[in-house]
Amino acid sequence: MDAVRIAKLISSDVNVYLIAKSNSPISNNYSDELYKNSIELKTIQFNAKYSLAIAYKTRKILKQHNIKNVIYLGASELHALNLAFSGLDINLIIRHGTTKSRPKKDFLHRLIYKNVNYHVAICEHLAKNIKYIFPFGKHTKLKTIYSSLRNLPEIVSKPARSNNQIIKLIHVGRIIDVKGQKDAVDACEVLFENNIPFELNLLGDFEPGCKADFIQHLKSKPYHNQIHIKGFQKNLAEYYSQADILLFPSYGEGLSNTFIEALSYGIICLSYNNTSFPELHDLGFEFYIAENLNIDSLKHNLLEASEYLKSKKLPINNNVKLAQSLFSQQRELYDYLNLLK
Repeated sequence: MDAVRIAKLISSDVNVYLIAKSNSPISNNYSDELYKNSIELKTIQFNAKYSLAIAYKTRKILKQHNIKNVIYLGASELHALNLAFSGLDINLIIRHGTTKSRPKKDFLHRLIYKNVNYHVAICEHLAKNIKYIFPFGKHTKLKTIYSSLRNLPEIVSKPARSNNQIIKLIHVGRIIDVKGQKDAVDACEVLFENNIPFELNLLGDFEPGCKADFIQHLKSKPYHNQIHIKGFQKNLAEYYSQADILLFPSYGEGLSNTFIEALSYGIICLSYNNTSFPELHDLGFEFYIAENLNIDSLKHNLLEASEYLKSKKLPINNNVKLAQSLFSQQRELYDYLNLLK
């Protein structure tokens, strides 16, 4: 989805070819959308991760269309792609979206990464991780480019709430332990114990092997009927516009689109104190940060947020305007175009 989004973003100013694996989510689900944006989809069929077919077929596309700039999302197949780039005048940009744990600074990886022109991080937390993980060539530079948000909402005032109005909470993401849905369910106990009416909508599909355990955990709660598993939803704007609180105790994020989208809607947001969340706080966003992986701290913040909702008319805080500035498409487009030759 990031590959499609970035391709669409820069296609307004440059010709874009999106190279993807055959029979992949990109080739199966986005071909019509790419065509409407004048993006030419090129697919490559291969079986092995480091197959020579990747190198041969990619090189053929690059030479046929005289491609000079390559934005590569990921890093895992760069071993094979180095053969595709060999001897060509390529401006290689690697865009990183996830935190990695093991350094790749041995002799082989220094050879693989020496011709990278730019490492692009989606937040400063990831920029630090990239410095730790990857070797840099003589001309390699590191840039941070925050992802933009599509269809940023207009700034609108929310009406005052009645004391007995149901608090609407959401969590958006794949249902898996590291995304924190169990912690979100557990935190709702504080609302139940204080007789605060609420409902929590979980928006996202189950990861394989996670469903049975999560359902069992949910059903052990006396308030399980107030929590609804909605599955994957395309129209998240509808949920954001109606939600009061985003309860997002993720165990770690590169930079969560869910979180910045919720901030842009003026929703009260709750997170743990890890990875990129303190960075968002430092940028000026206002939200609740609980001690990392501390359910009691999360409950305390959720109760405080609920009391705030009940007792005050919601102001339009700085979050909406700040999101419109930092996460605008014009800003992200400008940043990427500055990397191209």
